[in-house]
Amino acid sequence: MTTLRSILLAVLLTATLALPASAEDLVVAIFGGSFVDNAKKCHAQAFEKATGATVKYVLGSSVQTAAKLRATGGRAEFDVTYMDSQIVKQMKAEGLLQPLEPAKIAHWNDLYDVSKDPGNQWVSLMFAGTTIAYNTTLVKTPPTSWADLWKPEYKGKLAIPDISGTSGQQFLIAAARLNGGSLENIAPGFEAIKKLKPNVQMMYTQPDQLIPLFERGDIAIAVWYTDRTGAAASKGVPVAAAYPKEGAIGIVPTVSIPKGSQKKELAEKYISVLLSPEGQLCYAQTQFAGPSNKKVKLPPDLAKLLPYGENVERMYFPDTDVVAKKLPEWAERWGREITR
Repeated sequence: MTTLRSILLAVLLTATLALPASAEDLVVAIFGGSFVDNAKKCHAQAFEKATGATVKYVLGSSVQTAAKLRATGGRAEFDVTYMDSQIVKQMKAEGLLQPLEPAKIAHWNDLYDVSKDPGNQWVSLMFAGTTIAYNTTLVKTPPTSWADLWKPEYKGKLAIPDISGTSGQQFLIAAARLNGGSLENIAPGFEAIKKLKPNVQMMYTQPDQLIPLFERGDIAIAVWYTDRTGAAASKGVPVAAAYPKEGAIGIVPTVSIPKGSQKKELAEKYISVLLSPEGQLCYAQTQFAGPSNKKVKLPPDLAKLLPYGENVERMYFPDTDVVAKKLPEWAERWGREITR
């Protein structure tokens, strides 16, 4: 009996030693939908092949991820967190992130300056933005300025966003800047949009509401997100992006490492994959994300759709801390003056 038990134990030990070491997990909090689907394809596969680690994605919005970090004092299960710039700045201010080490992150020096936190606590993996989308069947001369939205020829063929979404907030900022205002002086934007109201066919609350309108030819022009425009165009919708000479309004999705992560070195390797020319090109082609790496070369057709090159240089990136502070006041006024 003893001999049999010894033999069984020896066999079990030999089998255990023969198994490969379990792969290390990197837990990443990320946005859902196509964002995570394309991250798996463009980033996780290359990272896992290079490191032997396994990426475990946890889906959630910026606000949901931030709430988990706050609830645990930064000691959540996450090793990498995707958050928009407005929320990640709050996490930095609350001391819930740990600094990145640029020397250990490949391609750091190839990024646009606006992509990097001055304190090295977050970095942008891409650019998105709010700009002008136009129906290529109905509009033969692409718009060149935000002011073109007020042209009488677009009366009844125009769609604008509600302020409940980021694009609505950014359109208000664009309208204010166009008419002598600013982030701190938003009143000219309200006055301009009030004048535009008679021309508006739809004030949308969900970005995908515009797709059937473009397909049917119900609208000729709209204020829309750059990535939504690119995705729709790739599926045959007759739409293209026009970047106004005054600049599109930029959106900066970021990645960071929470204070509680014990896998900083591995997390920085993952971030390096996000910033690599290969990872950036793949994400541009699938997610229609503007590259934050200046060395990425996009095909001409894709370059026209995305925040890229000169389009990025001209983009206006509002101070999201100011936007967050002002938004309740803006929303109340919008409801009083625009939607009524």
